[in-house]
Amino acid sequence: MRAFCKLAFAALLIGFAAPALAQGTGNASITVEQPYARATPNGAKTGAVYMTIDNKSATADRLTGASSDVADKVQVHEMKVDNGIMQMREITDGLPVPANGSVALKPGSYHVMLIGLKKPLTAGETFPLKLTFAKAGTISVTVPVQAMGSNNMGAGNMGGMGNMGGMSNGSSGGSMGKMEMK
Repeated sequence: MRAFCKLAFAALLIGFAAPALAQGTGNASITVEQPYARATPNGAKTGAVYMTIDNKSATADRLTGASSDVADKVQVHEMKVDNGIMQMREITDGLPVPANGSVALKPGSYHVMLIGLKKPLTAGETFPLKLTFAKAGTISVTVPVQAMGSNNMGAGNMGGMGNMGGMSNGSSGGSMGKMEMK
């Protein structure tokens, strides 16, 4: 009987831990997977957060905003190359998350931009981030900060904006020419 109680208690703990690993706050339709930020050098004023957002519902949603106490402003951004010029802009009308689909926020593409960092993002630390969705509401996640040179993030760091050279085609170097922020 005693062994059964211990096993039942362990199963109960696993049941509570599983949703935390998914990084959601109990919203069954939207889950956030593998959020992370890159460490920033001293003096950096910007940083970026990356993740995958999964929508398990039959209705499309939109990531309309974000907030965190680590920065003065938090915005949803897109980076892309247009006519050989790297452009980064805020997505003011929200980032679509398709029904029964997902969207990847990754270096050189969509990301959550931390503007006006209050202190450097340090590898090994974590910070809270709230994501606001048009339909799913607010989801809180804990963002781990990884080292600048970690293999899963690509090479380089430019004040938290990542390697600007060669991002659009997945290469590890090269020159994009110009960069324009809108």
